[in-house]
Amino acid sequence: MRNKILVLITAALLAISSYPSRTSALPFTSIQILIDVGHGGVDSGTTYGTLHEKDINLQVAKELYRQLTEAGFKTALNRSEDIALSDDNRWLKIRSRHLRDLAQRRNLAQVIDPQMMLSLHVNWSTDSKRRGPLVLYQTNEQSYMLAQLLQNSLNRYAGTKHKPVKGKTYYMLRHNYCPSVIIEMGFISNAQDRAEMTSPAGQKKIAQAIREAVSEYVTLTGEMTVEQKVEESLWQDLVDRLENHF
Repeated sequence: MRNKILVLITAALLAISSYPSRTSALPFTSIQILIDVGHGGVDSGTTYGTLHEKDINLQVAKELYRQLTEAGFKTALNRSEDIALSDDNRWLKIRSRHLRDLAQRRNLAQVIDPQMMLSLHVNWSTDSKRRGPLVLYQTNEQSYMLAQLLQNSLNRYAGTKHKPVKGKTYYMLRHNYCPSVIIEMGFISNAQDRAEMTSPAGQKKIAQAIREAVSEYVTLTGEMTVEQKVEESLWQDLVDRLENHF
């Protein structure tokens, strides 16, 4: 019980310390965004030579945090350095470090109670020609809408035409307390994606594409409660009309 209380206090302090004061960029909004920085510490994620996914995720997350806070959003990171969140999980008594890491991320999200969660990751494929960002969504309308806007914005940045994918089997998407998506920012196995994701200029463009989509989502929806089922045709029609407008 003591360990669980400590986890809750730590998460609350993380949330408070990560929320910026009001900026002049946009009027104050109650939207609270949690950036889930994939992997960390002993868990490097996917790799290419000496490049580690965990480092790319953190670099882009910090840039995204900067851009979102400057835009007026209250934003938090669940890690701001190279650490494994599983090390902080002493309440789940299982041997799997991976499951302890995922459980700690989800527990922090429940405590912080954000209105949106963006989970940043890097993709990999045996086909080095595969490239471009890919967004995975939950089976609820808000997550699908957010994923559509993010995918379209990232497609414009990357020059791709991918569609968002329903991420049924992903642990971080199996909840209903806030709209959440997993953003696979590109393929570390592709030279073009790799160059973009590891350069400061490329990281800034990726963060900008995400920030613009988040702003579009808030403009279109305001604050929305999570529905249990997704009506993809309704949101697809709205997104298509938005795309044609621009």
